[in-house]
Amino acid sequence: MAKAYPVIDDRMAQFIRQQKMFFVATAPLRGEGHINLSPKGLDTLVLLDSTTVAYLVLTGSGIETIAHLRENRRIVIMLCAFEGPPKIVRLHGRGAVIESGSSAFAMLLARFPPQKGVRSIIRVKLERISDSCGYGVPLYQYSGERKQLIEWVRHKGPDGIREYQQKNNAVSIDGLAGLSVQGD
Repeated sequence: MAKAYPVIDDRMAQFIRQQKMFFVATAPLRGEGHINLSPKGLDTLVLLDSTTVAYLVLTGSGIETIAHLRENRRIVIMLCAFEGPPKIVRLHGRGAVIESGSSAFAMLLARFPPQKGVRSIIRVKLERISDSCGYGVPLYQYSGERKQLIEWVRHKGPDGIREYQQKNNAVSIDGLAGLSVQGD
């Protein structure tokens, strides 16, 4: 049975910070559009306060999350304990896309460890914070971060990333608007 909380307390904050991976889900308003679910890692999630989180969006294949947030702002972040006691945390809220080049972007970016290839930051004002048992989540052992994305970004360089974003991140698979300002 899920239990809801008014804020992220110290115990939950500690759990969130310990996780190496989280999942982000969004959906367009129209029923025939594609639901998006993305795994995230590389130390890209931070707690801004007890009801607000943010994460870095690194340059990658699609732009679905950003497109859905531009359309309707609905988002859920899920974290699972793959090691230690079983637990699942879900953070439902309204997301805002903060693109590179804005003053808010520079201010928020300072809250994260340095990363290359950041295309935006998603800030989520939480409306529902809950946890549940996680008994059905299997145990996995963390063995490190993958290096492919970091190497791909390094190899492309700032101009190559900008070009990739302009070509691949302007529109979602459902035809919704994606990035408006391309940066590195």
